[in-house]
Amino acid sequence: KGLVPDGYVEGWKKTFEEDFSPRRGAELVARAWTDPDFRQLLLTDGTAAVAQYGYLGPQGEYIVAVEDTPTLKNVIVCSLCSCTAWPILGLPPTWYKSFEYRARVVREPRKVLSEMGTEIASDVEIRVYDTTAETRYMVLPQRPAAPKAGARNNCRKSSPKDCS
Repeated sequence: KGLVPDGYVEGWKKTFEEDFSPRRGAELVARAWTDPDFRQLLLTDGTAAVAQYGYLGPQGEYIVAVEDTPTLKNVIVCSLCSCTAWPILGLPPTWYKSFEYRARVVREPRKVLSEMGTEIASDVEIRVYDTTAETRYMVLPQRPAAPKAGARNNCRKSSPKDCS
């Protein structure tokens, strides 16, 4: 009783639910997929692109974005601990923090991804990026193929943001 000020716990709850949210990263990706100028900025100066949204902060001071292509799959790891770009990716999941993932994905990324249910074709290069105390990475995934006209119309009725 009286050990923490009123609103303290609620404030932290809001921080972890809203300020460290993967929704922010999804917003950046959606804009990069639809705005070529923003995509270019994100890939050349991720920090400046993220700053446009005010999403910098703890664990997000210096952001580098890397882009998946049909011939390249990028994977992020922090082999020393489990740091990630909290402000845009949210808190890391348990598997990302595990010693086994951190140790193995650097050496055998294709095998680790396969064990996690993600098969990468043998002709696709895999690059592993190891975060540092100063740098946090995010992957700009390939944009999915546009849905067929009928599917797009149905999708727009339920979630316009997901169908642009």
